Amino acid sequence: VFTFLPLNLFEQFQRLANAYFVFLLILQLIPQISSLSWFTTVVPLLLVLSMTLAKDLSDDITRHKNDKQVNNRKVEVLINGELKSEKWMNVQVGDIVKLENNEFVTADLLLLSSSEPLNLIYIETAELDGLVTEHPSVYHSIIREVRCEPPNNRLDKFTGTLTVGGETFSLDNERILLRGCTLRNSDWCFGLVVFGGPDTKLMQNSGKSIFKRTSIDHLMNFLVMFIFGFLAFMCTILSIGNGIWEYQEGNSFISFLPRADGANASLSAFLTFWSYVIILNTVVPISLYVSVEILRLGNSYFIDWDRKMYHVKSDTPAQARTTTLNEELGQIKYIFSDKTGTLTQNIMTFNRCSVNGKSYGKSSKKKVDFSWNSLADPKFCFHDHKLEEAVKSGSPEVQAFFRLLALCHTVMPEEKTEGELFYQAQSPDEGALVTAARNFGFVFRSRTPETISLVEMGVPTTYELLAVLDFNNVRKRMSVIVRNPEGKLTLYCKGADTIIFERLHPLSSKLMEVTTEHLNEYAGEGLRTLALAYKDLDEDKFEKWKKRHHEASTSLEDREAKLDAIYEEIEKDLLVTSPSHRMLNLCRARQENRKDPFLIFFNNTQLISRKWFKSLYLPILCAQAFALQKDMQLELLRTACMCQTVICCRVTPLQKAQVVELVKKHKKAVTLAIGDGANDVSMIKTAHIGVGISGQEGMQAVLSSDFSFAQFRYLQRLLLVHGRWSYLRMCKFLRYFFYKNFTFTFVHFWYGFFCGFSAQTVYDEWFITLYNLVYTALPVIGLSLFDQDVNDRWSFQYPQLYAPGQLNQYFSKMAFARILMHSCYSSLILFFVPWAAMCDTVRDDGKDIADYQSFALLAQTCLLIAVSVQLGLDTYYWTAVNQFFLWGSLSVYFAVTFTMYSNGMYLIFTSSFPFIGTARNSLNQPNMWLTIFLTTILCILPVVAKRFLFIQLKPAINDKVVRHKVRQAKAVPLPPPRKFPRRRISTRRSGYAFSHARGYGDLVTSGRFLRIPVKTRPALFPHTDTPVADSTPRTYRTIFEEAQSP
Repeated sequence: VFTFLPLNLFEQFQRLANAYFVFLLILQLIPQISSLSWFTTVVPLLLVLSMTLAKDLSDDITRHKNDKQVNNRKVEVLINGELKSEKWMNVQVGDIVKLENNEFVTADLLLLSSSEPLNLIYIETAELDGLVTEHPSVYHSIIREVRCEPPNNRLDKFTGTLTVGGETFSLDNERILLRGCTLRNSDWCFGLVVFGGPDTKLMQNSGKSIFKRTSIDHLMNFLVMFIFGFLAFMCTILSIGNGIWEYQEGNSFISFLPRADGANASLSAFLTFWSYVIILNTVVPISLYVSVEILRLGNSYFIDWDRKMYHVKSDTPAQARTTTLNEELGQIKYIFSDKTGTLTQNIMTFNRCSVNGKSYGKSSKKKVDFSWNSLADPKFCFHDHKLEEAVKSGSPEVQAFFRLLALCHTVMPEEKTEGELFYQAQSPDEGALVTAARNFGFVFRSRTPETISLVEMGVPTTYELLAVLDFNNVRKRMSVIVRNPEGKLTLYCKGADTIIFERLHPLSSKLMEVTTEHLNEYAGEGLRTLALAYKDLDEDKFEKWKKRHHEASTSLEDREAKLDAIYEEIEKDLLVTSPSHRMLNLCRARQENRKDPFLIFFNNTQLISRKWFKSLYLPILCAQAFALQKDMQLELLRTACMCQTVICCRVTPLQKAQVVELVKKHKKAVTLAIGDGANDVSMIKTAHIGVGISGQEGMQAVLSSDFSFAQFRYLQRLLLVHGRWSYLRMCKFLRYFFYKNFTFTFVHFWYGFFCGFSAQTVYDEWFITLYNLVYTALPVIGLSLFDQDVNDRWSFQYPQLYAPGQLNQYFSKMAFARILMHSCYSSLILFFVPWAAMCDTVRDDGKDIADYQSFALLAQTCLLIAVSVQLGLDTYYWTAVNQFFLWGSLSVYFAVTFTMYSNGMYLIFTSSFPFIGTARNSLNQPNMWLTIFLTTILCILPVVAKRFLFIQLKPAINDKVVRHKVRQAKAVPLPPPRKFPRRRISTRRSGYAFSHARGYGDLVTSGRFLRIPVKTRPALFPHTDTPVADSTPRTYRTIFEEAQSP
């Protein structure tokens, strides 16, 4: 409390409007200046500060609880030979900690030992990259000294040395457990803390937290400054008028309004300037900020409560983790998405293949029955019976195809019970391919460092594993060299089709042409492809190659480069087996009636002409890391902006953030970044809006995000529904808020010309106090929380409705100028019509009512009813809450007016309630109500006329949608459209290297692995398919113009 309260107040007074009202309060304490009571400023100011303080306190308490929960996690630390429980925040570099199964890794650790033989452990890296694959790391020894690189953000690199018994050994990333991982399938392990706290690689990648403000906030800051200048302009005009009036007419009133000693026209004008600063203070909207916070909070709850964004299987609702960025969701122009895990969910299935020039996998209604294979995976589905028949009939090409899939991988098998296999794959690609081979009769059963055991069509077969040529980002392929039971040496290779085809023997050229056609067909269906090849090896040549391979693998300098060169020697003159593919289950989109996309690789030697680029319909840019260099950034941005899609391959977390920052800096557009792992945190923090994918993946991205949900598909609803509604409501709120406040204030301005510029208020002081806090507060809140121009279904069907937000059409400087002119017109009507109606007017009984108090009551009543009718015109979607707020506020106004103008209040508080009897003497006259009616009609007439003309001559996009839906409802239903076969949308293949990562080759050949039973946990919540979890793709429609409508 002692730190939060002063800091919070300090932050609140950073807002110019709050500091301005404190300044006004000081002015009101000066009797020579103030013509208003102090409570007209103190009450609104205290209310604003209190509500903002309460909200900030709630957010601060939530953050404090989250930080405390993490910092107070317990871990066992080895101190003086004993294990003692310590908090995370007390762990230091050099400590030896003990982790148990399913515990988070406390810091970046050098693995020392584990509970398993050979010190193998499995770690889940979901917190780092959103993947739920398990990765082994191993080390075991007695450590004397460890030297390593300084703290950095490279998640995939680590360089260090270990000194044991006088010998020095190299350390790499395989020996390091990164903070954010989770220990799996091991009872315990010990590790040495290498980096802790902010020095861990996870925190180094987190980036700097940025206080995010919306574009509307930035516009509001400009408008508030303009309003201050406009206020000074009005006060200057009125003070000059006072000086002239005092000079010409002031002497006539000295007899009954004597001047103070030394007072003259100039001093009077100076004091009048500050008096009008107080009176016209409502032009600076102090209650605006509180109303905006309430509006944003309400729209945040709508996101939290949206059942259509609730994921049943993981019991995960959508969550708005910040309440200050809702309307920004309706203005997104660029989306930056992590691909693996976020966009594709890492769900891969074997779908089609081409073997020896023949394509398999055409879908049929009946599934292939694998009951003949007792080791088949019951979850695997395939629909082409021809492939099954080819396998059963003993086709050598088809069997060689599946034999390659069963041998060329780094998958770890686990057999829970006899015949129940579980594969621990480095990537979902690997798992899908090995599972396919398993179901078609080539079952990968077990492995040792020297052998791979298969069950080929029911016959156990063991292959000698001689070498694993592992995958990396440069090679984009992997190979294994095995010896079959007959003693034959064979190299099996799989990888990106372009890489494999470059290394084929000329004898495969004809088969490659047919295979390429099949690959193009598969790519056109949106499937990811790879190619398979093999090569028979000579024994003598292999022995010579093996020696060179050993020398390269034990080299301490440039080990990777030397190994790549050795691998290149043997991976040539291959024979093509076939291509296969995996389908990205949840990443298929309708691309009907569109031209083929082009894939363009951006490098430092090729610049693309703008004219040629614009001739492409759907260009896709593949940007490489060096394009982010300073001399290439603008060229990258220029080229990227001519694309519909840009793919940044194999970039680091900070490079992701640099791409986002590049667009933010030069395009001045609203950006959104979405990801599911710690490697996306920098990007999420840099973008205007950060979205984290929660659920079964890690939580690091979620903890750094502004919004989170469980499935990527919910992003559509977040933007097209909640984002668009929030932006529309915020803009409508701001337009109405400024209108009612400017109209209120301008009436004061016109009245100054009729009261001798004496700074007298035109309204009752209590009306001035309650106008923004009570009489007009709830109706505009109701409008801003519940209004909808179209429903959520139409928002999905017509994504063109989102465009106005991207173009800032609903609230801008021009829209503000139009509000200013509208308010000026309304204030002229609201002042001069009542003034003319009351001039020389008498009651029905002949008594005079042309007095100041009666005029003030009439003017404020006309104002309140006029702005209430204007709010009704602005409301598209009426609810019971809107009705209650609007009619309730008007009822409260009349109730308060009659109460405050009663005899009783005057007798109790004589000086505070001087308008005794004004309400009952004035509002019972028909001419008063006629004036109110005419004033209201004149105020809204231009608005109604303008909207009518614009709807007829220049309708907005939402008007077109409503008009089209009305016609559609009246029209006779058309017959169902003919279904045409899906046309191929792309000839470019999605490379194998886009999803695969470095494998377990070194581990497989080293023998540092162990097969242990996989521990499973029961589901916390049962789940079934419900309409809430419906994932049916949305269909976009176009809006027919009136000339084309039926």
